[in-house]
Order: sequence, then structure tokens, then C-alpha cells
Amino acid sequence: MKATALAKGAALLCGAAVLAGAAYGLRPPPAPPAAALGSEAACAGYTGLPPHWAQDPHAGMVRLAGGTFILGAQDGYAEERPARKAAVAPFWIDRTEVTNAQFAAFVQATGYVTEAERRGSGVVFKAPSPDGTEVRYGTWWHEVRGADWRHPEGPGSDLSGRETQPVVQVSRADAEAYARWLGRSLPTEAQWEYAAKADGRGERIERGPRDAQGRPSANFWQGQFPYLDTREDGQIGRAPVGCYAANGFGLHDMIGNVWEWTSDAWHGSHQAHGTGAATPADPSRRRPAAAQGLIKGGSFLCATDFCVRYRASARHPQELDLGSVHVGFRTVAQDRR
Repeated sequence: MKATALAKGAALLCGAAVLAGAAYGLRPPPAPPAAALGSEAACAGYTGLPPHWAQDPHAGMVRLAGGTFILGAQDGYAEERPARKAAVAPFWIDRTEVTNAQFAAFVQATGYVTEAERRGSGVVFKAPSPDGTEVRYGTWWHEVRGADWRHPEGPGSDLSGRETQPVVQVSRADAEAYARWLGRSLPTEAQWEYAAKADGRGERIERGPRDAQGRPSANFWQGQFPYLDTREDGQIGRAPVGCYAANGFGLHDMIGNVWEWTSDAWHGSHQAHGTGAATPADPSRRRPAAAQGLIKGGSFLCATDFCVRYRASARHPQELDLGSVHVGFRTVAQDRR
């Protein structure tokens, strides 16, 4: 995408929300007041476009004061260690993951074509049959022709009724292009983790994300992975953004739902002498570290018996150019006060 095209997209921001509806069947938002999210009922009434979208440069964002916090965890996976003190300056961050409605407005305004669309495929999760046959690690992932952000699971899937779900099948370059259109960027790992921990300690690895009553407080996998998701949390696959209570900073879905891109490269463990890298299930897809970005927060596929990464400290490599059904993003903006 040429810089001039992105500039034109920014100039068209005020009309993008309306134009997106015509192109993709996504309805523009009603007039404010601000959206109240944090429950199934509230997120069901959300349009996917924040109040004041196209008027306020910080629409849908929260300003964080910044400060010091503990990055990483001592009781998590090896790549999360060692826990150490880090500091971030004040910044703005999206309250929710970027939705299909928001990304559609960007595409309508700029004509942007994602890497998955250019390549013609994306990675899709397919649960194996629980028939007792041994399933090799990672074989639930499939490269599907025609899978892209408009068709997350491939041909036959579309965005109808899913305007408020997080956009997926986007590479890091795709996410960066959207962020630039709004004059924003992707968060660093430190910014993302500071926002997710919300002045508190990270979640314990031995416990799933549940509230004081024992109910799921994030969209994660309940049941036996990868065969059966019992839907105890009321969701199967990606949930609309904002269905669960916000954290202490007013941010939704910082853990679970979809992994989120950061601007950082993957360098393995926090320890300088370690790698922390996960072994690829398919050696043919092994990529050098330079081709891997860093994603945070876990997804709807994280379970207590597999991928216990629905935690603020969790981190994982992701191929920079690879679109996937469980990776999305949110943006940050510089604080100019």
C-alpha cells in the first residue's frame, strides 16, 4: 500500500464508516452516547464501531497514565522469565480488539488488500473427531484456500452477523497499515502487558480466567482440547468484543478471544541466554527469528489442558506474514498532553 493511498484513506475517515456498510453489509453506528460493554447483553447491542468514530481521533480508546510494572512471570512458561521491572510512558490504547466493522471501514477508504488475500489462503483451526485415533500435535491447523479477513474460515464463511467480532486473518503488516491510517501504531510488548495487568499482578498459570463466582471471565476453551469445547462461557470460536467485564483499566478481552500483534520481534525468552522458542509442528514451516513477530494474550483455543497462555505475561512467536483464524490486534496512540 503506497503512502499516498494511506493518506487518502485518512482523509476519507469521516465517511468510511458509512461507506463500509454499503460495501460489506456492515451497519454504521447509531449516535452516541458511549457504548457500555462488559456483558453478553451489552456486546449484543454494539455495532463494532466505537462512539464518535470518524470524529474523535481517540474514539474507542482509553488513556493510560503509564508507570512501572513487573514484565513477565516467574511461574509461567520459560519464555516469560525472568520477571523484571519495566516502565512505560503515558499512551492511549483501544478498549477492544479491532473489529471487522472497523477494518472494513479502513479497507473501504483505502482499497487495502491483505497479505492473505494476495496469497490466496489463511490458517484455519479444525477440531479433529474424538474417535480415539491418536492425533499428532498441531494437525488441527490447516491452510485453507480462500481464507482471509472477509472469509475467516474460508469459502462459505463471511462477516454477516460478525461485524463486532475481532478481525482475524491479518498479518502484522496488515495490522500496521490499519494503525497508520488512524495515526496510531501497534503496542510494544511492554505497553500491551502494562495495559493487560492494569496495575495488578499477572494471572496464575494453574488457574483458568474465572470470576469470583467461578464463571469464565474471558473467551477460552473449556473441555478437552482439541476435541470438545463445552461452551461453558457461552461462546464457540471468536466472541464479539466486549462480552466480558473490563479489567482495571477499562479494557476488554486483553486475554483470550484472539491473540494480538505487538510491534516487537520475537527473540525467545526474556532471558538473554535462552531461546524459549516453541518447536514447530511442521518443520517445513520453520522460520528464522527475523520472520517471527510477538503476539500476546492467548485466544479462544487456549485451554487448561493445552496452551495455558490466557494470561497477561504469556507470549508467543507468530510468522509475520501469516494470517490466522485466532490472531487479531488492537492499536495504541502517542499521548500528546
